[in-house]
Amino acid sequence: MAESGQEPTADPAAIKRHPVLFRTIKQRRNPRLRRTDITVTDEAAVRRAVKAASLGNAMEWFDFGIYSYLAVTIGHVFFPSGNDTVQLLSSFATFAVAFLVRPLGGMVFGPLGDKIGRKKVLAATMIMMAIGTGAIGLIPSYATIGFWAPALLILFRLVQGFSTGGEYGGASTFIAEYAPDKRRGFFGSFLELGTLAGYVGAAGLVTLLTAWLGSDAMEAWGWRLPFLVAAPLGLVGVYLRLKLDETPAFQRLEAESAHAPETAETVESTATGDLADIFRRYWPTLILCIALVGAYNITDYMLLSYMPTYLSDELGYSETHGLLILIGVMVCLMAIINQVGRLNDRYGRKPLLMTGMLGFLFLSAPAFLLIGQGSILAMSAGMLMLGLSLVCLLGTMSAALPALFPTHVRYGSLSVGYNLSASLFGGTTPLVITALISLTGSNLMPAYYSMAAALVGVIAVACMKETAQKPLEGSPPSVSTREEAADMVLAAAPEPKF
Repeated sequence: MAESGQEPTADPAAIKRHPVLFRTIKQRRNPRLRRTDITVTDEAAVRRAVKAASLGNAMEWFDFGIYSYLAVTIGHVFFPSGNDTVQLLSSFATFAVAFLVRPLGGMVFGPLGDKIGRKKVLAATMIMMAIGTGAIGLIPSYATIGFWAPALLILFRLVQGFSTGGEYGGASTFIAEYAPDKRRGFFGSFLELGTLAGYVGAAGLVTLLTAWLGSDAMEAWGWRLPFLVAAPLGLVGVYLRLKLDETPAFQRLEAESAHAPETAETVESTATGDLADIFRRYWPTLILCIALVGAYNITDYMLLSYMPTYLSDELGYSETHGLLILIGVMVCLMAIINQVGRLNDRYGRKPLLMTGMLGFLFLSAPAFLLIGQGSILAMSAGMLMLGLSLVCLLGTMSAALPALFPTHVRYGSLSVGYNLSASLFGGTTPLVITALISLTGSNLMPAYYSMAAALVGVIAVACMKETAQKPLEGSPPSVSTREEAADMVLAAAPEPKF
């Protein structure tokens, strides 16, 4: 018997063994968290969503990787003959052009994804990317149509860039909103597994074609084949995305908006896709997002896009030599990236992001000194040092970035912030590094540029909040099983008294 004036407390384990008692107690507990407030994910549906989003991301980076790895050839095909450095700069300038319109694409597709749904917009971005990529493979050379050749190249690069503006923000949002809270890092890492797979596919195809056809045939017509292959593969991604259901978080948001009273307060709280609202209310988080993405993109494009050109054009190695080493490094990263996802679920996003940023800050100079030694072992070791730093970012960012913003503006805010940063820092990385090397004559400029980006990244990571194992802002908790949901209801409420 309890002492006078006190009530005995119930044992949670005993409660769960008695369903009637459990239902009675649950009704008396804190009504702020009910079983119906918790999303129980369907494992099969989560895996389908991850597959569709990751495949689309792989196709995006396959398309961009092709252009990067064929930059020297594209410079010869589409720009007037003369100084090789000028041709290369022209090619990278055209590469960067696509990034100029990415913020515009983000401002269009992002808010649209918050209004009409994630999957419809992601299907539209895939269609545009497939059209832009396939069209590049059909453009006649400068020798055939003169200045119309670079003009058409720029046009279709703009189509690619505009479509990409809605890709990463939507794909990462899609996976984040499908995944259970405790496994968001793991499932999110598949998005960047798609990034690496796209780069490996592009590098592998370019390497095989170059070895098979030779440099002359590649410059004459072989360079077109990777672009033409990418277009039908993109349509497969469209099919997979259209078969998916909308994310649980967006469905809940739609339901709440449909049943909310038509008052000014509720309209403001459920309004979606308002760019002015994003810039007015979330500008501090946007700045944080831009800083994180800027540091991440500079290091990403430096290693995965620019490195083959650096090895061949600046250090004089054969194009095939550099690509094969990079492919090997990327395959190693693919083998461990999902483990990085598991680690950031367990230990937090910030420790993994900080490890990656500090890796670039302190290892970039030693890595490039090793790469400059010229032996296969030294080059592989230097690139692997950079790769291991990068994989800490790759395996974590796709879970960390969507968690910065609430559900009703997540797609739009992330698309705007990500693409503004990618436009300013990511796509310009090959161009800036090439220009810096040309101005200074120092082959260590890529290391210095990466170190400067990493320093900004360290500050940004220090300023962000930890979001691992927590619900997305503006969304209810998301769990893997009904038992986990029941435990969460019990844990969140005060202990019942009798």
